[in-house]
Amino acid sequence: MPDAIDKSVPDEHRIHSVGAWKSQDKRHHHKFLNDTVEYVEQNPKPLDPSLKEFKEIVEGSTRLSMLFQLMFEQVPNNKEYLKDPTGQDSQVRDFDHLLKLMNHVISHAPRWTDPGHKVGLVGVPVQALLDWPMGTSAGFCVFQDPLVNEQLKKILDVWGSYLTSPESAEVLGQGKTDWFGPTGLPSLEEVANKAGGTNLKFHELFQCDPKAEHYGYTSWDNFFTRQFHWENRPVASPDDQNVLVNSCESKMYKVARDVKARDKFWVKGQPYSVIDILNFDKDYSEEFVGGTIYQAFLSALSYHRWHSPVSGTIKKIVQVDGTYYSEPLFVDFTQNQKADMTGETTSQEYLSCTATRAIIFIESDNPKIGLMAFVGIGMTEVSTCDTTVKEGQHVEKGEELGMFHFGGSTHCLLFRKGVKLSDFPEESDHNVPVRSKLCVVE
Repeated sequence: MPDAIDKSVPDEHRIHSVGAWKSQDKRHHHKFLNDTVEYVEQNPKPLDPSLKEFKEIVEGSTRLSMLFQLMFEQVPNNKEYLKDPTGQDSQVRDFDHLLKLMNHVISHAPRWTDPGHKVGLVGVPVQALLDWPMGTSAGFCVFQDPLVNEQLKKILDVWGSYLTSPESAEVLGQGKTDWFGPTGLPSLEEVANKAGGTNLKFHELFQCDPKAEHYGYTSWDNFFTRQFHWENRPVASPDDQNVLVNSCESKMYKVARDVKARDKFWVKGQPYSVIDILNFDKDYSEEFVGGTIYQAFLSALSYHRWHSPVSGTIKKIVQVDGTYYSEPLFVDFTQNQKADMTGETTSQEYLSCTATRAIIFIESDNPKIGLMAFVGIGMTEVSTCDTTVKEGQHVEKGEELGMFHFGGSTHCLLFRKGVKLSDFPEESDHNVPVRSKLCVVE
């Protein structure tokens, strides 16, 4: 489900979003691009080696150079897509320009943005650069290409390394564009409090030191993977194995039953495709055909660690290197067809089959559940799905399984055919608390 409509944004400037990754006011997106373009033009610097390698590969390939050129040419040449609302022509113009802008992004931590009209968050800055190009038919080909995704992973790994550095903590101050600033901090508190039904300060919600610089967080990644004070997120019904708990602090997206082995996940109204989600796993994929899938997504402001919905044994862990910026063709647009503004929402099932992800198979101690699977799905710049458990390890309900590093994205729980589950969360404009009751097995 898309984010609740922000009525303070004029209709002409409002875009639909999911998971609060981006502001609903497209003027914020334009401002981010304008500011980035202006800064890069005034502060040129040599390309990072990862971007130099990407440039050499694309320019050395007839196919890729053609597709990248077409991708930018296919963005409609009108104010909505190529210019900001004032008509200023500050957008990503071509492949070389994109590399220069990415070069800036991967050497900085994401800032809290407050562009003046309303507080907005561009939580995925590389996607912000690619927002229109990735929605073209040529963009579909580009971001499905294995070689392109291999290079993107190298680039995003460079950025991920920077985000673990002490320098990346510079955005954790109290200034206007800092995460603990006058608008960032209250927003972080609001999201967590709304989910938990509390009225607590950040340091009461999360493990940190409010008297220390940067609240004691040593890097952007250290802040992003912060942990709750666990009395604020207790495990629901810890002694009742018929009650499953929520794996991620996330908004409910969909419950699908009687899911098929293979289906056309790339078409509008996408059904789930079990074998694709589970990466053709020869040991376990077939067990989930005809079963149930629960999917929910995380926002940039949320808690980003994953927890086991059941007590049980980790049977298998699979890491899948997938796509990063691929959207299905039905969100394509042309000169005569506007972009699908709900593309992120309508792409959730598609991403479960194509994006970078971690799959954790768990044999529940409760025989009514048996084997189940957790799938953490990286989206856009989320290049690391980090598991913190090992095969053969026994976990208790609510125990940590892993985490996303820079990025919430989305996740799925898969259950076998015949497992009767009820009482899933209803659609809502706020998160379901992590480790709270998710559903009941009958």
